[in-house]
Amino acid sequence: MTNNTMWEGLKAKFEAFKNWLVRYSKIVLPIILVVCVALTIVIAVQANKRKIEQEETAVAPEETTGEDEALLEVPEVPLEKDAVPGINELFETYHKAMVEGDTATMEKLVYYMDATEILRAAETSKYIDSYPPLEIYTKAGPKEGTYIAYVYGEIKFHDYDKPVPGMRTYYVCTNEDGELYINEDGEESDSELHYMREIQVQGDVIDLNNKVAEAYNKMVVDDPQMADFLLELKAEIEKNVGEALARAEQSEEPEEGAEAETPEETGEETPAEVVTKVKSTDVVNIRTSDSETADKLGKAAVGDEFELLEEKGNGWSKVKYDGGEAFIKSDYLEPSETVAASDVEQDGDDEEDEEDEQEEQQADNSSDSQTTSGTVTVKENVRIRKGASENSDKLGTAYAGEKLEVIMKQADGWTKIKYNGQTAYVKSDYVE
Repeated sequence: MTNNTMWEGLKAKFEAFKNWLVRYSKIVLPIILVVCVALTIVIAVQANKRKIEQEETAVAPEETTGEDEALLEVPEVPLEKDAVPGINELFETYHKAMVEGDTATMEKLVYYMDATEILRAAETSKYIDSYPPLEIYTKAGPKEGTYIAYVYGEIKFHDYDKPVPGMRTYYVCTNEDGELYINEDGEESDSELHYMREIQVQGDVIDLNNKVAEAYNKMVVDDPQMADFLLELKAEIEKNVGEALARAEQSEEPEEGAEAETPEETGEETPAEVVTKVKSTDVVNIRTSDSETADKLGKAAVGDEFELLEEKGNGWSKVKYDGGEAFIKSDYLEPSETVAASDVEQDGDDEEDEEDEQEEQQADNSSDSQTTSGTVTVKENVRIRKGASENSDKLGTAYAGEKLEVIMKQADGWTKIKYNGQTAYVKSDYVE
């Protein structure tokens, strides 16, 4: 393989990374800032190589997008500190709201935050003690009244005695009333995305990124426990957000014994189709459970298709993978196949018959099961079902740490429990 070939491959990967970084980045909360810092090292190395290549290569014709949209010219202007009236006040108000968990204020300043981000903001605020004064640098954005802002700060957490350095890039826009806001709608055009990518690899931006990376790396050397603290904190926040989403989902389900409203009563139409298969919209990890700290089973490439088993309320989807089950973040999936709801209902009737047969088989196989008494502790959030089948009716959700009264641990991988005065089942893998 020639040097040119290797460089072309590296360049393609880097461009794909930059596309992802600009299009899919959300309002990253403090615990994620460290990841952004680590990535700046890669940006700096690749940008230096890119500069060398540009010096050795003749200027190429002006790029155009797939829609023949002329790409915006990217000016070489220096970073400015505290130069735009109103931007410092915007981010000071925003970070104060993050510390206080004031999601109402955050929603006014950001367009837009989905339900998961709002919950994550509220949860993260519980661990933040303060933000020391911020350093805010800007460059002109792709449109009039827009800016690319680089916000550097050192976060102080309650359970850690040293401030943690971090920097985040924001796209700031001006609304019709002349007020600044943080734009996170993800609807930028190809020309805008091109502009933002080019700004990211300008020399002074790389120098600023390197400054933050150096501060972070020095802190890791001086205090190796910091990285472990941040990883544990991130895992705890994600766990709590997942539980909150699951509780919200459960609260929307009709209570046991209550009559559900019919479509005629609510004025809503019965869904005509349900999703049975999904495909990935970006390169994404496939994991053993619905957590970003779970073991990775592999990676899904753009366009890979999976059979959808369940779309969970915590932002994850359970899919069939390599003969078993796996989990992928729902944000990176889109429907690829649907079936008529009536077909699903018919399948459900057939599954009820199968459940009856399974219950009979469970009675026959009782000699292989372990009869016990007392309680079991839930290790991870798990559905409580009417029968020992993932297709059985859902009775509720058991949350991590909850105690369940156990009747029998069965040989088929299910544990029979008592739940609200009736017999129910949970997967044995989720209890101990």
